[in-house]
Amino acid sequence: MKRIYDFSRKPAKRNYTIADLQDLKVNPKKLSMANPANRAEILACKEAGIDLFVGGMEQIDDIREIAPTHFARVGSRWAQFGSNAEILADAFEAMRRGADMYYTLRSLDALEMMSREGIPVQSHIGLIPTFSQYCGGLRGWGRNADEAIKIFQNLKRLEEVGVVAVEAECIAEEVLEAVNYKTSIVTFSLGSGMAGDVIMSFVADICGEDSEEERPPKHAHSFGNVGRLQKQIHEERVAALTQFHNEVANENFPYPKNNISMHEGEKNKFLEALDKWKPTHQ
Repeated sequence: MKRIYDFSRKPAKRNYTIADLQDLKVNPKKLSMANPANRAEILACKEAGIDLFVGGMEQIDDIREIAPTHFARVGSRWAQFGSNAEILADAFEAMRRGADMYYTLRSLDALEMMSREGIPVQSHIGLIPTFSQYCGGLRGWGRNADEAIKIFQNLKRLEEVGVVAVEAECIAEEVLEAVNYKTSIVTFSLGSGMAGDVIMSFVADICGEDSEEERPPKHAHSFGNVGRLQKQIHEERVAALTQFHNEVANENFPYPKNNISMHEGEKNKFLEALDKWKPTHQ
């Protein structure tokens, strides 16, 4: 565990630092990364031993409460901000609240601006779902030599502006393997094989929850079947609510065992007092 000061200059500890991730180029060791979306998933990831966390601004406070020593990346959505000044302010806010790295898809100018301010910034190579209409849809990248060299050229441009890490999504494994040690940038493989410094996947995919796609992507491997349990919970919830509604409509509920009764003999006393009651103010 490393002792650090975070961006708000509070003393803290981390399981991994940026320097540790960069050292993976020299001393390879596969780290796991997942994206817990709520408090229950954060706790599950922590107890499972997941090394690094991905979250949004809405998760960082819970991450720091539940897993205070875990390396956590905070990301922005592409269309969330209209200017570089706005995204820089968001990056600073994320870092002040305990993020260890900031992810964005913005321009090289924006990436360089954040890097100059000392913010560890992560970008994206390969398939970028947000821009999938520019490349003909969701597909693998680097499956031919021309596209593979463009991936490497893009990686070096990101390196030049100070990017410290990239999410490498759906890149041919041979390509990532060939370029990974020709750059100082830490690579986070998502569907790009074992060659990445960090292996990343989504909690929903890992746990076997329903996909937002009609068919889960090729790289989405399920190690569990939470989706089956969620469906069972939904069906059980609907059945219970239906029974409650029907019992109320039939004037059967609340049941006697669920009701509160007066102590023995107190009802008659109360009714006598009620009969004798007269208003004190007319």
